[in-house]
Amino acid sequence: MANVLFLCSQNRLRSPTAEQVFAGYDGLDVASAGLNRGADNPATPELIEWADLIFVMERSHRNKLSTIFRKFLKGKRVVCLDIPDDYEFMDPVLVQILVAKVTPLLPI
Repeated sequence: MANVLFLCSQNRLRSPTAEQVFAGYDGLDVASAGLNRGADNPATPELIEWADLIFVMERSHRNKLSTIFRKFLKGKRVVCLDIPDDYEFMDPVLVQILVAKVTPLLPI
């Protein structure tokens, strides 16, 4: 079982969409969180340590992740998906982009 974490700013639109899309995949345990203060489900050191693979939506998320959680990222693969904050929760276009970008990188 691979632990996959999706991160965005507030954990309201992009990362929860990704979590829902990939939650049904065999061999994956998925979670999502936000990197900003006030995120619906804030990222924690424990969540970062839990993850085998971390997907961030934007480069700024990768930078913030590295700044805040640097000591917990040793040996972690972090992938930037370059998905802007232009989509609503479960937007069909967002789902299509996520499936296209994430699926080839999954360890299943």
